[in-house]
Amino acid sequence: MTRRTVRIAMNGVTGRMGYRQHLVRSILAIREQGGLALGGGEVLWPEPVLVGRREHALREIAERHGLTEVATDLDAVLADDSIDIYFDAQVTSAREEALKKAVAAGKHIYTEKPTATDLAGALDLARLATSAGIKHGVVQDKLFLPGLLKLKRLIDGGFFGEILSVRGEFGYWVFEGDWQEAQRPSWNYRSEDGGGIVVDMFPHWEYVLHELFGRVTTVSAHVSTHVPRRWDEQGKPYDATADDSAYGIFQLDGGAVAQINSSWSVRVNRDELVEFQVDGTHGSAVAGLRNCRVQHRSATPKPVWNPDLPVTESFRDQWQQVPDNAEFDNGFKAQWELFLRHIALDEPYHWDLLAGARGVQLAELGLRSHAEGRRLDVPELSL
Repeated sequence: MTRRTVRIAMNGVTGRMGYRQHLVRSILAIREQGGLALGGGEVLWPEPVLVGRREHALREIAERHGLTEVATDLDAVLADDSIDIYFDAQVTSAREEALKKAVAAGKHIYTEKPTATDLAGALDLARLATSAGIKHGVVQDKLFLPGLLKLKRLIDGGFFGEILSVRGEFGYWVFEGDWQEAQRPSWNYRSEDGGGIVVDMFPHWEYVLHELFGRVTTVSAHVSTHVPRRWDEQGKPYDATADDSAYGIFQLDGGAVAQINSSWSVRVNRDELVEFQVDGTHGSAVAGLRNCRVQHRSATPKPVWNPDLPVTESFRDQWQQVPDNAEFDNGFKAQWELFLRHIALDEPYHWDLLAGARGVQLAELGLRSHAEGRRLDVPELSL
């Protein structure tokens, strides 16, 4: 067994997602399993270099996990010829400049989304990376969730017949930060820092809809800041300038309609934090993070509207669970492994910076739709 090392500069690992999902549950998990098997007796071994502004925080993480390399000088890291990949999980407002530096340094790129603060910047990144001949990928983790993988299996198997509509519900109550600590960082609620649920979640909905049901062709959105005052990590009050809730309607290529509500100011009354109901002529499904339930037309009951009588049966009990039929790994890790195989073996990989730009485009058009009070077309992007 031969080991092939790939060195990854990981910028933003002191943040929640960068640390938990990308460092611990992806890169370190790959190391714990002995590396990524490439075939032919070769194993790819990821070697992370932790990058950020706070050296003490980086060193604490490194010591906790038996790592040795930390850096606060991004330019010096990118100038190091031994670095193969640059990964970015910083705040959105800092991402575009760092990615451009990595492209100029000839590093392969893997990055969280959104890739830039506006469509022009996102497309510029995609063009620069393509012209430079480097490999580039954007995190699109929800495609690898067990619930959505089961949903994809149903679609591929023709379960739905003609798909008519998709209804999505995402969100939970994020505490304001005064009497209980908030579960999300305060910058998420300041538009000047790149915050807002539209710029955070519409890129997710773009790739979920695009990959599973068809390209988004129009968008109509209403956004709100339902909780206008919050408290930051130091306990200081601040005005929430970014939207915390968004209500979108998306027309899809092929005729289906998607409605998705996204909110950090809603209390959960569903089985999972995100659920998608898909209705088709032959059957329906409700998919969440892990589970998926179905109701075929042959087993669909015939309810009758009668408000004068109490409901005598549980509608939820009339649905059937879709079995796992497979082992499902962490979604972030699964996509990391595909990207690393793309780097090492040149295997196909299409979740690139152009795909990331489509997400930025949908968020930008969603905010514009709200501002102008009208439905907007979503032009197809190309380099």
